[in-house]
Amino acid sequence: MRRLLIAGNWKMNLDRGHSLALVQGLVESLRSISNVDIAVCPPAVYLGELGKALHGSNIGLGAQNAYSKPDGAYTGEISCAMVKDVGCRYVILGHSERRAIFGETDQMVNEKLHAVLAAGITPIVCVGETLQEREAGKTQQVVRSQSIGSLKGLSHDQMLKTVLAYEPVWAIGTGKTATPAQAEEVHEDIRTLLESQFSKETAQKVILLYGGSVKADNALELLSEPNIDGALVGGASLKQDSFEGIVRAASSVHK
Repeated sequence: MRRLLIAGNWKMNLDRGHSLALVQGLVESLRSISNVDIAVCPPAVYLGELGKALHGSNIGLGAQNAYSKPDGAYTGEISCAMVKDVGCRYVILGHSERRAIFGETDQMVNEKLHAVLAAGITPIVCVGETLQEREAGKTQQVVRSQSIGSLKGLSHDQMLKTVLAYEPVWAIGTGKTATPAQAEEVHEDIRTLLESQFSKETAQKVILLYGGSVKADNALELLSEPNIDGALVGGASLKQDSFEGIVRAASSVHK
């Protein structure tokens, strides 16, 4: 049985006051949820303070990125040890915005992935196709290529400690959402790929998230699909009621 995970990716949003108020509200409103793993991933400058606010709660802290090197002359970067030091249990890697805007390649994501795992943090590795690629019938090809490249060199044990998130680029922040059937089809194919790369037993245990305009009103239908094990939530994670609604939808799913 795979435990559902709902993670909020705040991206470059919210100031200090609103961030703290949101976290405090979520800690109070979600304290009774025990059958879903919950995480929030705020901007890096607020990780330390929000980590303190989350301490002792059932909500984990996550970073939106981390660098593959342990230390050195890498201006503007943050190491895995640093994010762990402020209480991070998760790190998002290879988000489509990192790939498209900042030029991250599968190899770069893979290097970061190995560093995150070595630090004892749970990575959330993102893969997904653009609208042009989907319309050209290349969804499977693109997602498989990104998955293979990003996960290169992992042992079975490391794969079990890694979360994958399928995020179709055309559904991120657009209001468009892959239908449950579309999302499930890709998730099922990812699990089949993992089976061929690792083993059936390993593939069946890996957590696969869906991301792309997930909201409280569509979460239950998406999360009820057999191979969708949670959500990486963008815009809807910036407001307490909408994120809480998604978490409660996850809590009501019985697989």
